[in-house]
Amino acid sequence: MAEVLALIPARSGSKSVPHKNIRNIDGKPMLVYSIEHALSSKYINRVVVSTDSEEYAAIAREAGAEVPFIRPQEFATDTALDIDVFFHALTTLQRETGYCPDLVVQLRPTYPIRDIDDIDKMIKMMLEDDSIDSVRSVAPAKEIAHKMWYLSDDGLMKPILNDIPEAYNMPRQQLPVIMYQNACIDVMRSRVILEEHSMSGKKIAGYQMNRNFDIDTEEEFKKAAEFLKIKQGGKRFVFDIDGVIAGFDASLDYAKAEPNQKMIDIVNKLYHLGNEIVLFTARGYVTGIDWQEVTRLQMQDWGVKYHELLMGKPNADYYVDDKMLGIDFLYEEFG
Repeated sequence: MAEVLALIPARSGSKSVPHKNIRNIDGKPMLVYSIEHALSSKYINRVVVSTDSEEYAAIAREAGAEVPFIRPQEFATDTALDIDVFFHALTTLQRETGYCPDLVVQLRPTYPIRDIDDIDKMIKMMLEDDSIDSVRSVAPAKEIAHKMWYLSDDGLMKPILNDIPEAYNMPRQQLPVIMYQNACIDVMRSRVILEEHSMSGKKIAGYQMNRNFDIDTEEEFKKAAEFLKIKQGGKRFVFDIDGVIAGFDASLDYAKAEPNQKMIDIVNKLYHLGNEIVLFTARGYVTGIDWQEVTRLQMQDWGVKYHELLMGKPNADYYVDDKMLGIDFLYEEFG
């Protein structure tokens, strides 16, 4: 069986979110999530945290990880490179205990949300193909690289990518999808680190992921915390039907309403996570027509999972709610 080491780098300094690596998120230090991810893998057989802090080390040990050394300060600065941290960790383990793993998995503690299956699939890719030096998790880039430019001091522009003639004038739909490395999971061979002094090697495979929860700002911290709470279930969601679950029909003939399948899929995911789903609608509030049976049958035909359907809502041009969760958030994280 291959020796697979999870190495979690957790330095104590952070300028954007102070002590973010051990800051509590939904009841536990953020570092603990990555340790739990590693311990849950069916391939990883050792979990080590590299930190410059005794406080962080104590938290890591309590969570089930090893901290066999304290990282030297020169490898714990803002400008320290991953390769220096990982080379130090592997050479220290090899020198002091004779241990050298076949594969090293980097799990950054700034990712409290991961799918364990993604970790195992990436490790499996390495185990099944000896020619691969590393596997990196990637996600589709939101910005279009073919429409990006270098701007020179004289104000002239030069396209970043030149593989397609005048790509910057083409519709985005005709351009290739560009991936960026999202830093959630990296798997590499230890020989690449020790012999090539590299974190990737020459033959790099990509593993596509659709969600990205790297925390580097207060906004990202709050977003991840909200996602974790929702995933645990037990929350009460109240959804308007028209304009959310269904497309809005200006004629107010709601029998002609069309389903918003993407939102229905999100509602059903939230339902299956153990959250309470309440649907409400103001159908008939203005006209006095009873749309309850039509609405109930629509929800049934569209496959919407819910616990309660409420007919009635105050008529208004704008609604303000201090607990409002934006549709964009649901689309991005559950869609």
